[in-house]
Amino acid sequence: MSITPDVKAQLMKDYATKEGDTGSPEVQVAILSSRISTLTEHFKTHKKDNHGRRGLLKMVAQRRKLLDYLKAKDEERYATLIKRLGLRR
Repeated sequence: MSITPDVKAQLMKDYATKEGDTGSPEVQVAILSSRISTLTEHFKTHKKDNHGRRGLLKMVAQRRKLLDYLKAKDEERYATLIKRLGLRR
């Protein structure tokens, strides 16, 4: 259900704002988006996994908070990230 360290390292490399960046909002949102899409696929076959669904909802809320923070801080970075990830807003 979780993403592999290789996938996580690749996401960090792709979305980093500078060398060695692991904690910027862009990186965190990219990792959360990857985990959310993985869990979404999981729930297509495991419809009754309500404990896992709670974790998914927490991840979605965390991603929303990070996106709201980024939008308030730098709207251009927010718009770029949304476009790169293919998110609706």
